[in-house]
Amino acid sequence: QVQVAESGGGSVQAGGSLRLSCEFSGFYFDQYVMAWFRRAPGKKLEGVAGIYKGHVTRYADSVKGRFTLSRDNGKDILYLQMDNLMPEDTGTYYCVADSTVRVGPDRMLSHEYVRRGRGTQVTVSS
Repeated sequence: QVQVAESGGGSVQAGGSLRLSCEFSGFYFDQYVMAWFRRAPGKKLEGVAGIYKGHVTRYADSVKGRFTLSRDNGKDILYLQMDNLMPEDTGTYYCVADSTVRVGPDRMLSHEYVRRGRGTQVTVSS
């Protein structure tokens, strides 16, 4: 059974950093797409960063150069390193996953994922 679970959120000041973790199970990383989405207060869900078959990455324009995906090869964990955080990065962050049968690299940040974690809160103060 496909499962994902986020952790690592918190409160930081603008310019600070956080690293989110997504522990996953029930699938092979190189056969799936994994991504991070976020929902800011009063806004719709937004795709932030995604990784296709473990090697093709895509980032939203708003986070390029500041957010980085990586994987702990010894464990089934996908990280989202977030640097130079800004108040507009505030929101609930969700880890999602789906098979590459249903989503290609071009749709990683727009696909409607079924498998989603409970979310972790990120708050950036100015």
